[in-house]
Amino acid sequence: MITTLKFSDEFYEEDFSLFAIHSDLEDYALAYSLNLMLDIRLKRSLIDIDISGQSSFPCYEWKDAINERNWSLIVNTSIKEENLRRDDLFSNEETSTVYHLMPEFKDVDYFLKIEQEGEDLDEWLMESLLKISKVITAYPIEVSTIKSKQNLIL
Repeated sequence: MITTLKFSDEFYEEDFSLFAIHSDLEDYALAYSLNLMLDIRLKRSLIDIDISGQSSFPCYEWKDAINERNWSLIVNTSIKEENLRRDDLFSNEETSTVYHLMPEFKDVDYFLKIEQEGEDLDEWLMESLLKISKVITAYPIEVSTIKSKQNLIL
């Protein structure tokens, strides 16, 4: 007999803040800039976020034991390239499919997730994010409005 556990949104009550970041920077360059600006130590996670086996999203993490915070920088877009085998003029043409970690926020490039209890960093964090030269814009996302919260479970 196999036991299957399913978690509903009612049981997922993690206390975290989420920020959307729009930037042309590569993920490693944004992580580096965030480390400098926010005095944090994000490092590439050994395991990417995998959504149903069709796409994976790079993630950078840092566990701040002193302040009891977990920081995560998550890439929102994944591009999967495939070779289509057809018998026509465009045989063996490469195509690409774009996947989004959070489909309701397709225009967002990155998410900065901060798991913490009680303390509010929003104002200071927003000012710091907007000071990074290649960050176009950044804004907080109301967690209660997110439809695909399960994709943020790391």
